[in-house]
Amino acid sequence: MFSIEKKGKGLARAGVIKTIHGDIQTPAFIPVGTKATVKALSPEQVKDLGAQAVLANTYHLYLEPGSPLVAKAGGLSKFMHWSGPTFTDSGGFQVFSLGVAFGKNISKFSDTPQLEEEKEDEESEHVRLAKVTEEGVTFRSHIDGSNHELTPERSMEIQHELGADIMFAFDEFARPAAELSEHRAAMERTHRWAKRCLDAHTDAKNQALYGIVQGGRSEELRKESARTLAKMEFDGFGIGGTFTKKDLVLTLDWINTELPEEKPRHLLGIGEPEDLFIGVENGIDTFDCVAPTRMGRNGSLYTKRGKINIQNSKYASLLEPIDEGCDCYTCSNFTSAYVAHLFRGKEMLAATLASIHNLHFVVTLVAAMRRGILEGTYQSLKDSFLGAYQG
Repeated sequence: MFSIEKKGKGLARAGVIKTIHGDIQTPAFIPVGTKATVKALSPEQVKDLGAQAVLANTYHLYLEPGSPLVAKAGGLSKFMHWSGPTFTDSGGFQVFSLGVAFGKNISKFSDTPQLEEEKEDEESEHVRLAKVTEEGVTFRSHIDGSNHELTPERSMEIQHELGADIMFAFDEFARPAAELSEHRAAMERTHRWAKRCLDAHTDAKNQALYGIVQGGRSEELRKESARTLAKMEFDGFGIGGTFTKKDLVLTLDWINTELPEEKPRHLLGIGEPEDLFIGVENGIDTFDCVAPTRMGRNGSLYTKRGKINIQNSKYASLLEPIDEGCDCYTCSNFTSAYVAHLFRGKEMLAATLASIHNLHFVVTLVAAMRRGILEGTYQSLKDSFLGAYQG
């Protein structure tokens, strides 16, 4: 399933993940298509911007339209008219967001004040939608309030019906600011659930299953989680949890020096350009993140000189591409002034053109890192890119 072509700086490597829907040349950035669609884009547009695979969300597709319908349509790829490989996550993070994180804007990076404080009040307790037990998670649908239960076995059943090439084991995501004891309890439950996921996955064909490493910010727990999962028969590994910008390097080093080198590693929910370099140098093969399209829909765009807000007044009359030298569809055909005009006019095309540009930016950046590893030019790529981007 996975082979390493060449090793680079640190734990970096260029490789290939083989699936029945095609190969993924790694390192690679995987766009997120939460509900079997990358927002504002057609499958052809996603393919044309250079994406090799997409990742959909188990929780959302379970609730609507339902995994049996997707299976009847021929699986996720046929249902969404995507010819390449597909991933599905386990639904664990979404359940977490309905439980202890309900009402809190928690992201994969935890440098925000509200995350550290995590204040509880009666209202947030009242509207909390999910409850975790050893068996699994009971929750109320955010769509219609109906009651549901998601267990490791049920997550596997749903993902088997969705038919993705790569799927993730059901895990428990602890509060980022929780005590060490709470992170340990969540990690140990994740390990027990991982075993149950593997037991439920025995009859699956052509679907790889990744275990998810947890453990918060603790070196002891992260290494223990990696060692424990490495002994199980997973096809690859996902790295979950939240990070501060400054401890991402340490966390990945703790984990990836323990995981088996011959199996692929996926970093869940990380996609900022600086963090992609950190991930690649510390042994990550694939990434996914909603940030490029989400930011794009709000007018925040990547350029080689850093992020810009296309809605700032200086772009209203700028008859130049968003990023000089970019060969994406947006930059090849439209000016900054035109895209800014679309945003001011609240035109739907604004989200499409911005999402094409942002996804093309990160997808081609990670592809350039791969070439850099293969050709021995990775360090010069990093120095020149970050020098301009952060300068």
